[in-house]
Amino acid sequence: MIGLAEDEIERIHIAGLMHDVGKIGVPEAVLCKPGKLTKEEFDAIKQHPRIGHDILEGIPQLADILPGVLWHHERWDGRGYPDGLSGEETPLIARILSIADTFDAMSSNRSYRSALSRDKVLAEITNVGGSQLDAELAAMFVLLDFAGYDRMVASREDHATGKAA
Repeated sequence: MIGLAEDEIERIHIAGLMHDVGKIGVPEAVLCKPGKLTKEEFDAIKQHPRIGHDILEGIPQLADILPGVLWHHERWDGRGYPDGLSGEETPLIARILSIADTFDAMSSNRSYRSALSRDKVLAEITNVGGSQLDAELAAMFVLLDFAGYDRMVASREDHATGKAA
């Protein structure tokens, strides 16, 4: 929808697969905690983008995805982490991953809450456009066809329960 070339889309896809690799450096008890995180626990979570960047930066073939890994938790309004970037200071790859990550987080069951309905997820993405997310990208994102995503989730659930797809 935004006119990216196929090779750019593929690199963003790879960044999406790798963006949370830094969570291997965060204690599992923090990642899976069912209740509210303490300030110290949230500070540990906030380290995962930099940890992931540091893990991957020695791999030359992944150099172009590093900005997505490092800055996918930056916010349009500058209140994100790790560096407090705002607006277009945050590279496009990271702004795209931020929207996808936000969508996936709200669409998935978590230890601390159940998945939200698709309507609620898309309404929230629209609502935080211009504060948390790039408003132009968020407006385009909510227009996407999510059938492929839904098939992937159903397949993953079928695999997890042993059902035939």
